[in-house]
Amino acid sequence: MIYCVEDDDSIRELMVYALRASGFEALGFCDGQALFQALEEEKPQLITLDIMLPGMDGIEILKKLRGNAATEKIPVIMASAKGAEYDKVLGLDLGADDYLVKPFSMMEMVSRIRAVLRRTEPEQNSATLRLGKLQMDPDARTVFADGARVELTYKEFELLHLFLQHPGRVYSRDQLLAKIWGTDYLGETRTVDVHIGTLRTKLGACGDYIRTVRGVGYRMEELK
Repeated sequence: MIYCVEDDDSIRELMVYALRASGFEALGFCDGQALFQALEEEKPQLITLDIMLPGMDGIEILKKLRGNAATEKIPVIMASAKGAEYDKVLGLDLGADDYLVKPFSMMEMVSRIRAVLRRTEPEQNSATLRLGKLQMDPDARTVFADGARVELTYKEFELLHLFLQHPGRVYSRDQLLAKIWGTDYLGETRTVDVHIGTLRTKLGACGDYIRTVRGVGYRMEELK
């Protein structure tokens, strides 16, 4: 989940749309008060924070985030108008993880967010992942289904890795395209269906763990 704090309605809506189209969950907020209310319900992966906001400005919000043990580790990307060098330096000194200069493109924003998440998210590849009779070692890039070694292509492995990291979570075809093939991939969602089909076949009986959610996409769960 990405939180976007921006008081300009059109810019905020565009940011949220671009993030969702890139496979992220995203919510927009017009000011600090709305942000802190949302933080009581759910902590996001990252916050994009405009400096010029009504009431509490972005610098004050950043100070408050970094001064609270519950929010101090949340990555923050600040945004401000071109030429506001002092705000940029102050924001970074106070613990902002990156900075966007307005006007910025949505592609640049998504790219910056992905880069910050890569730097700040804990490494998840060290532990063996298991679901039912399925086992994956991400470091060794090995997969065993019902005790038998399974050879997967790079994309099949990445799909399975994503599913095993988030069992029970539903992913749309567009989300899977964005996460596995990248936002620059020009293929169709049919590509996802084909790879899911070959992955299911290779996993044998464990392939049934990948369930089709009609009209939405796919999720992985152990059969009961």
